[in-house]
Amino acid sequence: MLTAFLCLYILPKVLVYTNRGVLNFYLAMLKICIKIGKEFGGVYPLKFKKHFVEKVWGGEAFNSVLDMDLPSDDKYGESWEVSSHKNGMSFVENGEYRGKSLRELIDIYKEKFLGNEIQEKFKGEFPLLIKYLDVNDRLSVQVHPDDEYALKAEGEFGKSETWYIIEASAGAKLIMGLKENMSKEEFLEKSQSGDFNDMFNIVSIKKGDFINVKPGLVHASLEGSVLICETQQNSDTTYRIYDFDRLVDGKARELHVEKAAEVIDFEKRPEIISDENRKPISLMGAKKQELVRGEYFNIDKISVQGEYRDEINSNFKVYSVIDGEGKIQYLEGDYPAKKGDTYFIPANLEVSISGNVEILKSYL
Repeated sequence: MLTAFLCLYILPKVLVYTNRGVLNFYLAMLKICIKIGKEFGGVYPLKFKKHFVEKVWGGEAFNSVLDMDLPSDDKYGESWEVSSHKNGMSFVENGEYRGKSLRELIDIYKEKFLGNEIQEKFKGEFPLLIKYLDVNDRLSVQVHPDDEYALKAEGEFGKSETWYIIEASAGAKLIMGLKENMSKEEFLEKSQSGDFNDMFNIVSIKKGDFINVKPGLVHASLEGSVLICETQQNSDTTYRIYDFDRLVDGKARELHVEKAAEVIDFEKRPEIISDENRKPISLMGAKKQELVRGEYFNIDKISVQGEYRDEINSNFKVYSVIDGEGKIQYLEGDYPAKKGDTYFIPANLEVSISGNVEILKSYL
C-alpha cells in the first residue's frame, strides 16, 4: 500500500513540480515501483483454509469443541492448519493473498515471509507442519524416523513432534515408549507373532499436558478421547506397528514393523510436563510458559488477559489459539482469534494480541 501511494501519487507530483515529467521516464519509474511492490508486497497475519483428513480414529471435537465447519459427517482426525507439504497444502483465506498457497508465497517472497535465517537454512522449504488432532478411538501404535533415516528411506525430513493436550476425557491413557529392557529382537518376535501384551509403556494424561514426542519414541492413544494441538517437522512419514486389528473398508491397514524396528529408540522415555509443573513468566498483559526449546522448533504458551504486544521475531511464527477469544492486531488492522484458529505471522511483523485468550506460539 505504501509503495502504491509513493508510485501513483507522490512520484507524478514530484515530476510535475520539478518540470521533469517526461512520459517515458515516468513509465520507467512506474515499472520499477510495480516490481518493488511485487517483491516487497504487504505482509499481515495469514489465516489458511483448514485441510481436513479423514481418520478411522477421528471424532466430533473439531465441531463440538473447536467450532470448525466440517465438510461432511465423516470422521475427521486431523486438521492441517499451516502446511506446505504435498499431502495437504495450505491456501490463504484472508486478505490480499486469498487463494494463494503457502508454497507460492514462499517462492515469491522468500526471506520476507520466512526470515533470512530460515530461508538460508532450509533453502526455501517450510520447516514446520501445524495440526489439530481429534483422537476419539485408539490411534495406531506408531513411530517416526529421524532426519538421517527419513531422508535416505523416504526422501523427506524426519518427524519430531509435540502434543499439547487441549482436552482429554477422564482416565485418558496413551502409549509412550516400550517396556523397559525390551530388545530389538524381542520387539520383532512379539510384533510379528501378533503378541502385543505387556509390550508398551502406558501413561495417564490430562488437559494442559505437553508431550515432546521425539523420533524413535513409540506412541499411540489407548483409552479415552484426546484433542491435541500438534507442532511437528514438515513430514508425513509414519511407521505403523499395530492397529488394534481394525479393518478399514474390510481390509487391515498396512504395517511397517521392519522399518519401525530400525528407527525405534528402545531406551527412550516420554517427556511430559503438566501445567502445574511449568513456571509462568509474567509479561505486560500476559503470562508465558516456555514449553520446549529445541533444534526443530520452540514453543511457548501465552495466556493473554487484556493486551499483549508480542516480541518481534526475525523469523516467522505461528499462533495456535487453544482457548478463549480475542484479536490479532497489526499496524493496518486486526483479525478475530478464537479457539481452533491458527495464524501465520511473517518474519519481522509486529503484532499484538488482545482479549482473554490462550495461544501456542511455534517458532524457530
